[in-house]
Amino acid sequence: MKMYQETSYLITIETKAPLFNGMYISEGNTETISFRTTKMGDKRVVIIGGMQHKTGAKIDLKNSYKRLENIANEIYPGSKVLFRWNTEDCITLDKIPYIGEFSNLWPNVYVGTGYKKWGMTSSNVAANIIKDKILGIENKYEDVFTSTRVKPLKNYKEFGNMLKEVVYSEILNKLKNIDEYIEDVKQGEGKIIEVDGEKVGIYRDKNGKIFAVKPYCSHFGCELSWNNLENTWDCPCHGSRFTYEGKSIYDPSIKDLERIDI
Repeated sequence: MKMYQETSYLITIETKAPLFNGMYISEGNTETISFRTTKMGDKRVVIIGGMQHKTGAKIDLKNSYKRLENIANEIYPGSKVLFRWNTEDCITLDKIPYIGEFSNLWPNVYVGTGYKKWGMTSSNVAANIIKDKILGIENKYEDVFTSTRVKPLKNYKEFGNMLKEVVYSEILNKLKNIDEYIEDVKQGEGKIIEVDGEKVGIYRDKNGKIFAVKPYCSHFGCELSWNNLENTWDCPCHGSRFTYEGKSIYDPSIKDLERIDI
């Protein structure tokens, strides 16, 4: 309840234009876009990232890479996209990582999480704080990151959004009637529909083959959302993700979804 999962997108581009060194990030209240260069074989390429959103959000994701590609073409006309990918990051409610004891009730168990995309830096901080705690050395930064702190819960807006998401996905959405049926699912589309009075997650591939699953996360039972970019079932509560066949591909879930024969 003190953390959520955020999905963001990246592309790698190749261009003949001169490249910068280092890493840059956009400024202001608009969408956050990052730029960095890296070496790939005997050439340098640019990685552009952004378009973040809460995992499992009920939004259209089809153009998530398109915005990054448009930015690439604005800066480097005629650039070539080599790779596209997305991933999840743990975000704490107060945006500061949790580092230290996992629980006051579990001695000698430590955690480092909630790096908010700054994993290179934060993991080094975590390693030093946890190392010092194991050795009984006081670390001057540990109070900033204390993982058992309750301060994040004072972020009423974020905490309220999380509670609302869990209540909707765990209880209210399950009670909501659905007016769509299996014939309403088009090729290449996924939906939660009603079959014999029960909710079923349906994906119809481009050949018309149907894949059906029980649309509730195997971790905590929240109702899943269809991701129309990756063709996956995503959990809005804690960020678990599943293939359209029901295979678990992102934790915290470790069990596949129940398959349904139709």
